[in-house]
Amino acid sequence: MIRLVDFSETSRVVTFFTRDFGKLGALAKGGRRIKGPFAGALDLLCVCRIVLIRKHSDSLDLLTEAELEKGFAPQRNSLQVLNAGYYVAELLLELTHDHDPHPPLFDATVELLQELESTDNVRRLLQQFELTVLRETGHMPHLESCVSCSRPVDASMRFSAASGGLVCGACASQARGPIRLSAGAVKALQLLADPVGNQWRRLRLTPGMDREVTAVTRGSIVFLIGRELRTAKFLGESPS
Repeated sequence: MIRLVDFSETSRVVTFFTRDFGKLGALAKGGRRIKGPFAGALDLLCVCRIVLIRKHSDSLDLLTEAELEKGFAPQRNSLQVLNAGYYVAELLLELTHDHDPHPPLFDATVELLQELESTDNVRRLLQQFELTVLRETGHMPHLESCVSCSRPVDASMRFSAASGGLVCGACASQARGPIRLSAGAVKALQLLADPVGNQWRRLRLTPGMDREVTAVTRGSIVFLIGRELRTAKFLGESPS
């Protein structure tokens, strides 16, 4: 569940990110009642089994049943983890389209939320997830060579969200808003972007490299959406 909006004194509009049907919006009549038909099942970031009456017009689907499978419950009531969860919800809301399923992204989201509940490495998990979202929605930046001339990665590499990936020193003058990257940050990005590898879990980045990686992931998202996500400011240090 990635969004909840009060609709009336008793009802809510709920946005789900589903495994098989993509993003769906539904009206939950009685969804605001404490003892209503969805008591305990409508909460942001929870995983539910739902039953909908699909509408074949521009009107919202009608939610008829919702059974809670897993709530989002950060240990120690961590505000950092809670803010990270809200950021994940907004990221899915902004970068996915209605009725466009992404089963691998759904599975990755469920796994991420479970890990966030019990980890201290929130920043690294979010960096990896940001790249997962970009890959699964078709917006993964090119990180293996210069996106303009295919020059192999070297010490001159910069990143340009507008160009769609890494640009070498020779091509950087033609790119919009390039940012300089260290060799360590480029390698970290490649490991974080690997859809099958787990070496990123052992990454130990200097504060500077960490900011560079976040500048790439967050910068790519800002370029696509046209603005910073509202929840990003609660994640801690902003990329520079």
